[in-house]
Amino acid sequence: MDVDPRLYEQIAVNDNDIHNIVMSYLVHNCFKETVESFIACTGMKQPSDHLEDMEKRKRIYQFALEGNALKAIELTEQLATNLLEKNKDLHFDLLSLHFVELVCSRKCTEALEFAQMKLTPFGKEQKYVEKLEDFMALLAYEEPEKSPMFHLLSLEYRQHVADSLNRAILAHANHPTYAAMERLIQQTTVVRQCLNQEHGKDGPFSLKDFLKS
Repeated sequence: MDVDPRLYEQIAVNDNDIHNIVMSYLVHNCFKETVESFIACTGMKQPSDHLEDMEKRKRIYQFALEGNALKAIELTEQLATNLLEKNKDLHFDLLSLHFVELVCSRKCTEALEFAQMKLTPFGKEQKYVEKLEDFMALLAYEEPEKSPMFHLLSLEYRQHVADSLNRAILAHANHPTYAAMERLIQQTTVVRQCLNQEHGKDGPFSLKDFLKS
């Protein structure tokens, strides 16, 4: 079911609400320079300490995205004390990034030693056993990029870990873990999918097509 645009085109949208949504997205994704420009253009106020934390989060995010997990861990422990100690899943994922970087650099002996020292202890819990097996299997391939576990070496995997780390740091500081824009898109998608199902419309709701309309 397509909603008649006439039903919502006349609904007034407050500029401040739009500004807050945009600001939330920029802050969440650490676009510090853009945030400063946006504040200057709109006259919005943003605490200076929030901007300082944003710069720190940006550095951590970039290190994780680049695969420099040990530096990301070091800075995370400075910014969010005990976060990784309490979030073992995230800690494991970050350590695995460093292991992958060693494998990709063909430092297999160093990778094995690192795994035995830092990753193997996680194997005491069943939920980590399969993950450990997948990572360790990379050592069996001369070209791990062509192995069945090639996705663990991908930018997408690093981005997934970096995004999870960013959200965890935000939660640790009692900030929203998702930008308001993301939440609005998620809610819009769910509502439209429900409307499609109720009215028997074939196919899933396409956000891409909706934005083009």
